[in-house]
Amino acid sequence: MTPSTARRSDVDGAAGRIEVKLNDPGGARRGIAVVAHPHPLFGGTNENKVVTTLARVFFDAGYVVARPNFRGVGASEGVHDEGIGETDDLVRVVEQLREGQRGQPALLAGFSFGGFVASRVAARFAQDASPFALVVLVAPAVGRFAVGPVPPSTVVIHGEDDDVVPLRAVFDWARPQALPVSVIPGTGHFFHGRLPVLARLVRRALASAAVE
Repeated sequence: MTPSTARRSDVDGAAGRIEVKLNDPGGARRGIAVVAHPHPLFGGTNENKVVTTLARVFFDAGYVVARPNFRGVGASEGVHDEGIGETDDLVRVVEQLREGQRGQPALLAGFSFGGFVASRVAARFAQDASPFALVVLVAPAVGRFAVGPVPPSTVVIHGEDDDVVPLRAVFDWARPQALPVSVIPGTGHFFHGRLPVLARLVRRALASAAVE
């Protein structure tokens, strides 16, 4: 994923324009991937390092990657809506990308607040004829938001020393679902110094889901 492959693509949302950074590998595209960024009121944007790390893994695997800015961020219109309107906007981004890549798998990922929104979007598509081939939640903001159950194939990755979303809160959320959690030792919420490890785990998840 390089700057020469990135372009802006606006999507019409319920609150107005949604600014999307789009990376298209061209050629034989394998499908689409949508990545949601952390909390916009705390500096979260589609250029967040965790978000771009996820995007690069998907792009390198041959996916068209969309990184929308949530409401009120960058050129996206509207105001922050606690994840409710953001869910509607992310659904619209997924739907528009699917229109151009019919029949190909769709991937969904989110970091922190973006993980909360991604979980809501995954639930919307759970009964769809073509649900997401893979959902990746990185440090999902459980405890801070009402993150519901997710598809059993969801990949959850968390830092051992996360002081924003404590690991125990993630285990309390995952336990009733018998949902595995991959823990990266010695790192916090933003995975400083551990982004290559995060990338390896996501690549492994792609391979295991047979969508790489």
